[in-house]
Amino acid sequence: MPTDIQDTVHTVEAAAVLGLFPARPRLLALGEPTHGEDALLELRNDLFRQLVEEQGYRAIAIESDCLSGLVVDDYVTTGAGTLDDVMRDGFSHPDIGLATSVANRELVRWMREFNENRPRSEQVRFAGFDGPLEMAAAASPRRALTALFDCLAAHVDADLLPCTAQRLDDLLGADEPWTDPGAMMDPARSVGRTPRAGELRLLAEDFATLLETQAPHLEAAMTPDAWDRARLCARTARGLLRYHHWMADTSPGRMAWLVAVRDQMMADNLLALAERHSTLVHAHNGHLQRNRSTMRMGGRPVEWWSAGALVGARLREEYGFLATALGTVRHRGVDVPPPDTVEGMLYAGPLERCVVDAPGLAAALRDAPAAPRQSAYYGYAPLDPAQLASSDGLVFLKDVPRTPGR
Repeated sequence: MPTDIQDTVHTVEAAAVLGLFPARPRLLALGEPTHGEDALLELRNDLFRQLVEEQGYRAIAIESDCLSGLVVDDYVTTGAGTLDDVMRDGFSHPDIGLATSVANRELVRWMREFNENRPRSEQVRFAGFDGPLEMAAAASPRRALTALFDCLAAHVDADLLPCTAQRLDDLLGADEPWTDPGAMMDPARSVGRTPRAGELRLLAEDFATLLETQAPHLEAAMTPDAWDRARLCARTARGLLRYHHWMADTSPGRMAWLVAVRDQMMADNLLALAERHSTLVHAHNGHLQRNRSTMRMGGRPVEWWSAGALVGARLREEYGFLATALGTVRHRGVDVPPPDTVEGMLYAGPLERCVVDAPGLAAALRDAPAAPRQSAYYGYAPLDPAQLASSDGLVFLKDVPRTPGR
């Protein structure tokens, strides 16, 4: 490791991480450059425990379905259900193995153990902050809309409800047309721009408006958690219907709209979390970075502002971002990094994992910029050295072993 960057490198401990910031971030985002590797989740778990026990953080938010995440939060706060049931029902994205991850299971187990016999005000909380979206499909808006309707029907005058429960059910219809995986590649198969979808979008707006205009009454009549969940359902219903609308689009901007709507849903959920808790956020680097995100989809370049960029613009210094970079992932074909890359320089150091002052590293490399790393494995996104200065820190893991069973 070059001597001029050694002073920017520290062990991965909560105190060292927070020492990168002038003040403790309300949302501390830890990115990952690839999915499905438990070594990255174990690092996340270790950092989260330290943040909770030493620094007063009280929530973790991961890249998983925000509505399913309520199942996990109920378990870690009250013990409702069994750990097996919670792992099955509380996580989305089966393609990256969130529900089967040993590290995720250990996180949930530890949170439940930590919360045992603690008052609710001191408990740690769990949240998914992604929409109910998968790589190949989006959920029906039924779950969010019916939960929101039931909440309003229980607390406001029936004359104010913009429709009946029966009308809402009729408009939603069967779930299968909403979740048709063929609609991701063929807009003609999407129901997102049918007349009933259009009416549901208007109803979702009216439900959300009714929730907001009745807020003084509803907040007094409901527990804080119930009020937050009603707001979550309102955000999710509107976001899902917006997403389905753009799934049915045939313009060249279709994919850019879809990824942007997804990250807006993420950002809205993170901003809501920031109102209540100091939170560690964990997701792909591309969702959490402050820079404009890019990828190629269907042979075309797609650009959008990530959730991190949107949240950072709102929270300013109360949002902190740590990108994660890797040395090797040999079972994925990612071998020792070239020595002129950032990863190569850190790989030459003695620490198996470390946290780096990213702006300080960028300054140290100003006269001899690092080369960008290339990866033959499509699922791993190497660090872009041009983005060092816009990150608050960089977490580096030297070697990622194969996750057992995968």
